[in-house]
Amino acid sequence: MLITDIKRVVEQISRDKGIDRNVLIQALEEALKSAARKKYGNTIDIEVQYNEDTGEIEVFQFMEVVATKDDITEPDIQITLEQGLKLDPDCEVGDSLGTKMDTATFGRIAAQSAKQVIIQKMKDAERDVVFSNYIDRKGEIINGIVQRIDRRDIIVNLGNTEAVLPVREQVPRETYRRGDRIRAYIMDVLYESRGPQIVLSRTHSEFLVHLFRTEVPEISEGIVTIMGAVREAGVRAKIAVASNDSDIDPVGACVGMKGSRVQNVVQELRGEKIDIITWHVDPAKFVCNALAPAEIARVIIDEENRTMEVIVPDEFLSIAIGKRGQNVRLASKLTEWHLDVISEEKYNQAMQDGYKSLEALPDVDTGLAGVLFEKGVHSAKILSRAPIEELLQINGIEDEKQATTLVEAAEQWVIEDAERKAAEAERAAAEAEAEKAAAEQAAQEEAAAEAEAVEEKASTQETDAEGTDAAAAESETKDEGTDEATAEPETKDEGTDEAAAEPETKDEGTDEATDEPETKNEVTNEDTQAKTAADEDALTVDDAENSESAITEEDNPPEPEK
Repeated sequence: MLITDIKRVVEQISRDKGIDRNVLIQALEEALKSAARKKYGNTIDIEVQYNEDTGEIEVFQFMEVVATKDDITEPDIQITLEQGLKLDPDCEVGDSLGTKMDTATFGRIAAQSAKQVIIQKMKDAERDVVFSNYIDRKGEIINGIVQRIDRRDIIVNLGNTEAVLPVREQVPRETYRRGDRIRAYIMDVLYESRGPQIVLSRTHSEFLVHLFRTEVPEISEGIVTIMGAVREAGVRAKIAVASNDSDIDPVGACVGMKGSRVQNVVQELRGEKIDIITWHVDPAKFVCNALAPAEIARVIIDEENRTMEVIVPDEFLSIAIGKRGQNVRLASKLTEWHLDVISEEKYNQAMQDGYKSLEALPDVDTGLAGVLFEKGVHSAKILSRAPIEELLQINGIEDEKQATTLVEAAEQWVIEDAERKAAEAERAAAEAEAEKAAAEQAAQEEAAAEAEAVEEKASTQETDAEGTDAAAAESETKDEGTDEATAEPETKDEGTDEAAAEPETKDEGTDEATDEPETKNEVTNEDTQAKTAADEDALTVDDAENSESAITEEDNPPEPEK
């Protein structure tokens, strides 16, 4: 036997996994059948049975009884009568005898094959159990824990299985980490080969409806009915409610005391704004409620095309449309009507233009234009599409010929108006193109001027740099001349010493001192410092003469007075 105490194991797995006991027994039977065929081949005729009394799985091999060995064509499933009598003394030719097989002789390979069959059968059984448990819960709200994030999709642990919250069903700007608790709406349950896939959503409008059912007892009791809900997830939502009891306000019941009920829903949706609207059987009043808080001046209904033209005061136009058209878009989805919101000023201007178009038609005077306008024919364009039968019912139109003439004139006016508008559009496009070309040319000229200014600035900087280098070179040259001039006092001192040593040869000392400028001029040999050297030499000569005079006076002191 492959498994000991099979009965206990089957019951335990059935409790833990929630799998039917019969399904597990069937899996074991198929596993042993597969192991036997792995051992003895696919041609043998075997049968596997589970014994409820002993808790064992028994494997039997069945063989057909034939008369002699010559009659055996398939040795795996046939035995002779002689062999059959040994197994069952009462057997006859043509009987099928079953013998119990020892499962211990199947071997390791057969046991491994049986194991794989059991594992696969259990997975299939678990998949079926999960699918059957959650297929009936489709459309409910479920709580889970974030297990991991796979390619921006959030994998949620529901306890006995996993669910996926796709990125397209996530509210923008909501972030989750592993271990966070999450509440979502079961949008779909898919049966796939790798396992049932439970698809969650936090952007579905039904998620909002179920949240209100949880928070508002009147909704769960059926007193208040949710007639519709639309969302732009994470930004704004609208929900229409109606009451079956005239004493209960549906909006107040959803808001709760000091807004406690609706605040719980808002917190779950991470601050999403919610408009609670009273549903009305009249589509026009329902649209007016859906566009609140904007005031509505007039509503024009086209039931054939299911459209409404909503006229609002100029100061309420932006409120009715909403940020980026959000309010009117949600109201259109909630009411299931196509809404065109225009201001009173624009509407009045359109009415005036339509009346003028009627007056512009031939054979239409002011009185007939007024009658047509009162009957709902507000422009020549509407008149061009009006049936002849309806026009004949208007006072002022006498016969079918006149009605046909009016319709043809209106059609011609519509064609001419379309051509005129096309010409104006072409002219406007040409003007825009010319303005664009002029702007491009101005930009090119400005860029060229900037480039020229940059080049001029660079040239000026280069010139200043050259002047700075020349000044630095000149300063360096002057420093060299100054060093040479500084060396002259030494020569002068030598001349002074000679003059002091030979006081009587005053003229010779003077001549030597006078010769020093020539020596100085030969050393410098630069025109820029010639004057400076001459001045210094002159000073040197004067100093030498003064020194020489002083020495002479010392050598020949004046005679004392008698």
